[in-house]
Amino acid sequence: MTEHYDLLILGGGSGGIATANRAALYGARCALIEKGALGGACVNVGCVPKKLLWNAAHLRHGAELATDYGFAPLLGDFDWAANKRARDTYIGRLNQRYATGLADNGVAVISGHGRFADPHTVEVEGKRYQADHIVLATGSRPIVPDVPGASLGITSDGFFALTERPRRAAVVGAGYIAVELACALRNLGSDVSLVMRGAHLLAAFDPMLREGLMEAMTHAGINLLAQRQVSGIRKAGTELTLLYEDGEALCGLDSVIWAVGRAPNGEGLDLDKAGITAGRGGIVETDSYQNTAVAGIYAIGDLTGRAALTPVAIAAGRRLADRLFGGQKDRHLNYDLIPTVVFSHPPIGSVGLSEPEARERHGNEAVRVYRTRFTPMSHAFSRYPQRTAMKLVTVGREERVVGLHIIGEAADEMLQGFAVAVKMGATKKDLDDTLAIHPTSAEEVVTMR
Repeated sequence: MTEHYDLLILGGGSGGIATANRAALYGARCALIEKGALGGACVNVGCVPKKLLWNAAHLRHGAELATDYGFAPLLGDFDWAANKRARDTYIGRLNQRYATGLADNGVAVISGHGRFADPHTVEVEGKRYQADHIVLATGSRPIVPDVPGASLGITSDGFFALTERPRRAAVVGAGYIAVELACALRNLGSDVSLVMRGAHLLAAFDPMLREGLMEAMTHAGINLLAQRQVSGIRKAGTELTLLYEDGEALCGLDSVIWAVGRAPNGEGLDLDKAGITAGRGGIVETDSYQNTAVAGIYAIGDLTGRAALTPVAIAAGRRLADRLFGGQKDRHLNYDLIPTVVFSHPPIGSVGLSEPEARERHGNEAVRVYRTRFTPMSHAFSRYPQRTAMKLVTVGREERVVGLHIIGEAADEMLQGFAVAVKMGATKKDLDDTLAIHPTSAEEVVTMR
């Protein structure tokens, strides 16, 4: 007998769980299908363990800064294995918290791999389930390049499984994952090279941010290798060699980490049996309401190829549940002005248009930019001060803020509140009229000239 639900969700990541819980609160009978640990990539091999490692690296930096304030040396060697055990314990608690929350809301969790039998039927381990509404929330996976010896490297998944710190590592990539892993490793004591295909990192971000971060990473001792085309990996004994197409090589490595992008997890879903044809790169295309081309089937999160961020998947899923079961027929996610943070060292916070994007969209004459660069007060005594830089991008006679970009200490925490202001249409005058909190770095956002 085929079991019937109001809502079936394929994928137990943050987006899928949020959708299920919201729908269940409206009284929908829901089931969530997941073959792995609850929480998906973000909780298990992404945002959460990444931030915990970032915290460790940040503490090390703070301890070094403390000596400039008059403290005796505070830290010894970093115990990677102990940190790994603590991370695993913390993540295990999160997994259990998700399971408890779903159970409390009456959501059935079905363990296994789900695949379509027809547009309203999903099969899991030989058993079939039907639903009026089916949500695809299967996320994405790291890409491994098709080069000889690629399996000798690891992806971000493998990175978080490491039980000891790599002595000498190469991170291949130039996006935010590559940057975050390289910075964490370097700040925890590894010799790190960041190998990039292009001339610079973080291509989608404002030039001020990527230039400032490249400067900081170089100062920290990260070897930035631009315009290198990787052709493979070779192993001799315990050492790895990263090979380039021009015949050059990077030798003496004990870890090569692939961070060259992520691909949607659509394979094995038998989408064709549901009448869905995957788009470029395997994405499942949706409209602004998360509808796929097949009525009653929806997609959220990384699988859609739009803004692959955990809060985006959560927000899209909750709004979808509001629309389907909460009577809010026009409820949907606006994908504009999504705030983003890169947990590099120093961190980056960004919302809205970069300066080049604003000039392309609105024209040079309509755009006015405000900048500031300073040493934060926490580094007043530092022998090696870390600089902060900020940029406001405004358009029109009223100077409406369409972009805010920050690199420096606490950029990650500063951005959230200012993102609200940008989302509400704040102008430069609105910021000017806001009293500064002194002495802070955040005050510079409302005092820029």
